[in-house]
Amino acid sequence: MTRTQPQTSLPPSLLPTLAGRYYTDPAVFAAEQEKIFEQLWFCAVRSADLPVAGDFRTVQIGRESVLVSRARDGSLRAFLNICRHRGATLCTQESGSVKRSFQCPYHAWTYGLDGKLIAAPNLASMPDIDRTEYGLHTVHLREWLGYAWVCLAASPPSFEQDVRGAVIERLGDLASIERYRTEELSVGRRITYDVKANWKLIVENFMECYHCATIHPELTEVLPEFADGYAAQYYVGHGAEFGESVDGFTIDGGSGFERLDGVAAEQDRRYYAITIRPQVFVNLVPDHVIFHRMYPLAVDRTVVECDWLYSPEVVASGRDVSKSVELFHRVNEQDFDACERCQPGMSSRAYVDGGVLMPSEHHIGEFHAWVSGLVAES
Repeated sequence: MTRTQPQTSLPPSLLPTLAGRYYTDPAVFAAEQEKIFEQLWFCAVRSADLPVAGDFRTVQIGRESVLVSRARDGSLRAFLNICRHRGATLCTQESGSVKRSFQCPYHAWTYGLDGKLIAAPNLASMPDIDRTEYGLHTVHLREWLGYAWVCLAASPPSFEQDVRGAVIERLGDLASIERYRTEELSVGRRITYDVKANWKLIVENFMECYHCATIHPELTEVLPEFADGYAAQYYVGHGAEFGESVDGFTIDGGSGFERLDGVAAEQDRRYYAITIRPQVFVNLVPDHVIFHRMYPLAVDRTVVECDWLYSPEVVASGRDVSKSVELFHRVNEQDFDACERCQPGMSSRAYVDGGVLMPSEHHIGEFHAWVSGLVAES
């Protein structure tokens, strides 16, 4: 499985894209599941969604269902959501809470919040069974920015290089994002989108702003430079500046909330966008943070969960966040509609060899090389 050959007739200002089959072929998607989603760090859940011991959420990562839960010692743990006895799905609900343990609904094998096998019918008569050895399969987990990132690989890649390194590559340092203290913020709104498009179309869309003047009139009113077609993340450390008459990152450009504690003066009235491969987008504005997580479920279906994060005081006081939510919710709907419009074209004979990238989109070519390099046959 190799990347499409460059189109020899292209002028120097254009670059080729991936071939259409990269967005439609189940075999390509299966390779991405195995070599991308099941090998790299994957942002699974917001830590604060599991506040109490026994709280859990199940997440589909590649071909695996992963169970993330709060342990008795207060830490988050992650396991493959599979009973060690006969392979039944352990937790069939997307989220919930248990008091002391997880019990398989098939044969009642029971596991502690630490994953250890603690009970099963007739287990007491089998002293040779190592209850730790037959416990749940543990998945690597790290917490950062208020989210739990998991990795299914036996030996995970460097979190510092792959996750934090992506932020440094975009902003120039870690301090620029850590000033927003996203781990201390509260979810003011969460919207889940079921997008009928390949996950790469969504990533590519987020990475460029060549389309902004065409489909994002509200966004370009707030961020006028986006009308020129250059995405904020095209430049290291650059944040798109609010328009002169704009007071806040809201649907009508009206004032939002007070600047988040810790955000530097030079970050005020600016918007920063960050892509953390393979499935996270972070948007930073002075008074809130917008955090997207993608869950690729099929070659032509991607669920996107989007959190709008505000200071705890804003959320606790019940202040109206609808104007700031509406701006990026509308952007999301416009973007996802565009991605769904592209998905059928990926199967067209006109797209067998792919399309082209304009100069303002050339950085997408590096993303294509990254994907094709990971899924290439060894």
